Amino acid sequence: MLFKRGAAWHPPAMIDKLELLLLLARERHFGRAAEAAGISQPSLSAAVKSLEDQFGMVMVERGSRFRGFTPEGERVLDWARRLVADARNMRQDIEAMKRGIGGHLRIGVIPTALPFVTSMTLPFHERYPAVQFTVTSLTSIAILAAMENLELDLGISYIDNEAIGRFQTVPLYEERYALLVAQHHPLASRDTIGWAETANLPLCLLTPDMQNRRIIDRHLAAAGVAAQPTFESNSMMLLHVHVQTGKWVGIVAARFAEVFDRLGALRMVPIVEPAVTQKIGLIAPDREPFTPLVAAFVAAARKIAGADGATGLGKAE
Repeated sequence: MLFKRGAAWHPPAMIDKLELLLLLARERHFGRAAEAAGISQPSLSAAVKSLEDQFGMVMVERGSRFRGFTPEGERVLDWARRLVADARNMRQDIEAMKRGIGGHLRIGVIPTALPFVTSMTLPFHERYPAVQFTVTSLTSIAILAAMENLELDLGISYIDNEAIGRFQTVPLYEERYALLVAQHHPLASRDTIGWAETANLPLCLLTPDMQNRRIIDRHLAAAGVAAQPTFESNSMMLLHVHVQTGKWVGIVAARFAEVFDRLGALRMVPIVEPAVTQKIGLIAPDREPFTPLVAAFVAAARKIAGADGATGLGKAE
């Protein structure tokens, strides 16, 4: 963002106005968008009105509050994302030529993939110590929306479920599912368990807005049953804490449980009949050339995933 809080405000150039438009699309509120830009609300309104006058059309539906964008405004937004992305990429490319790869990398990650992140960020930071990471835990849908509006540079999410759209993907690993129980739970001695049997247990699951939960619900439905959880949360850590009490059991991604069960208080029972997997991958913008920073991270992802058969970057279906 080109605006700085507390700086003197001057009429913005075209790219700056388009940046403001993207903020308005993100916040859906003039006041919050102006605050995010570090300018006054009248200044933001004037910038949007200037764009409307320049293009000779109304882009924002106004009333006592922000009501949304007109069809013409949505078209301008689409161009704004492309032009702002290109302008940012150009600045970052030139900066990398002068100082080497560095800067700020914003990554959105689904909760179940969070344990995998360090296997990418740690070696990347060792090679490029000037890079600053911001990793945010988000739903798969929120990741795509944030990337579309240029609020994230990359995502780590499911790549074979959501409609990925105008993005590219690098497969990273396959998520496998297990029943998570306390060590003293009667089911802890089991070698496997079927999907149908899990539906009759006191389940502790993620909330329905999470893609992981929708996947679990779908597999249960395929087994002819439906989940009836007695505890739901959007926090994986909170689910684990409740399972540790022995009063609940959970259906989880095995990788997450392995990383966070440091004390050995939990046991994973593989879910079979059938044993299912979901592909987790890196999601990148379908815009080339990438910035040097994004390109380097994509290359690192390919290298890390190479042992699992990820041979390159391809467009999502």
